[in-house]
Amino acid sequence: MAAAARRQIGVVGWRCAVCAAAVDISTPLVFRCPNATADDPYHALRIVQHDEPVAVVVDDPNPFIAYRPHFAWDSFAAANGLDDSAREALVRSLDADIAAVAGTGFFVTPFARADALSTALGFTADGGIWIKDETHQVAGSHKTRHLFSALLALLVTEQIGAASWRVTDRPRLAIASCGNAALAASTLAAAAHWPIEVFVPPSASPAVLARLGELGAVITTCPRLPLDPPGDPCVLGYRKAVIAGAIPFSVQGPENAWCLDGGRTIGWEMGGADRPDHLFVQIGGGALARCAVGALAQTGPLPKLHAVQTEACAPLARAWKRASRGEGGVAAAAHHWREYMTPWVDVGSSAADGILDDETYDWLGVVGGIHASHGAPVIAKETEILLANELAREHTDIDASHTGTAGLAGLLAIRDVISNHERVGLIFSGIRR
Repeated sequence: MAAAARRQIGVVGWRCAVCAAAVDISTPLVFRCPNATADDPYHALRIVQHDEPVAVVVDDPNPFIAYRPHFAWDSFAAANGLDDSAREALVRSLDADIAAVAGTGFFVTPFARADALSTALGFTADGGIWIKDETHQVAGSHKTRHLFSALLALLVTEQIGAASWRVTDRPRLAIASCGNAALAASTLAAAAHWPIEVFVPPSASPAVLARLGELGAVITTCPRLPLDPPGDPCVLGYRKAVIAGAIPFSVQGPENAWCLDGGRTIGWEMGGADRPDHLFVQIGGGALARCAVGALAQTGPLPKLHAVQTEACAPLARAWKRASRGEGGVAAAAHHWREYMTPWVDVGSSAADGILDDETYDWLGVVGGIHASHGAPVIAKETEILLANELAREHTDIDASHTGTAGLAGLLAIRDVISNHERVGLIFSGIRR
């Protein structure tokens, strides 16, 4: 794409969905709304972008090159004096370093009709199920897409001399995660030679912990203690680390707004001729659904968003119900964060353990997407979680985890209201470990 076109398209800054605070895109080290505090964390920055539609034509196999004019990190770098060739060189260099660690760099993943699965679930030839397969993306899930932009923004901050640290004495990155996000963050950190601390629950997979150790991550286990305040103890540990000087490297928009930038690539890649009528997305922290539906809105008509959670933990569905019944309805949800999105008490167990987040941190973007698309939350039974994974293994060649196939469980839960002629989009993310 020509340099002139790159100057016309871009991100101008950030705006808080709650208090409307605005931050110019040239500002370094923007992670949270400037009005967010420990006592009032109920803020969420969103990307403010020129209203040109995002082209769905991909002219490079790396989405971070193909869509580069549309990224916040790229506009941040340009606003601070990095020219076009320097910005592209930064992506390609970092991607090569990541490939050396992970065995693959970033690529546009397949979004294709799953013929056997479509037939098994009774869809006609003009309808069916289209799957976005993220299991072979860097570190085995979509999480690296979110964090790559965050890492690029940090490296740009160093290059322009705006960092508050020396490159030889970088502060630790910090993330709270039980699996895929921790692996994604640690993979990128290893590629950039950046120290990282990962806050994990006692139930974290031994295989995941072993890989984190290989990647050089410092692992801090966070049990749930009787005197802890409500919420995920891993997130509490992470926040303490950030207060102490660690850099937010989470996949939660209110904690690290940069994660919302690269995550949009999934939606842009689904915005072509095969765009679905319905999109079922598994919901943990909510960034995946927020990014996917926001990006699809930039490429054409929105599919109906169905946000899928389990019976064991469904804070988003509860918040949606509260917002729908509350003063001003869903449109006024941002003004009632404290009342509507509250931590789930007594989180149960599920094979889809990667979406058992106590809170849906990016809930405002998700309920906004549900409302705009005339979709709905879906709560899947554990039997549907198990059956979805079984059907995926039987009728596709994608080896995804139960978390990764939870969107299919949501389809199973409401299959009777989906027409056989409609297109259904799913995102299988998180390889079985």
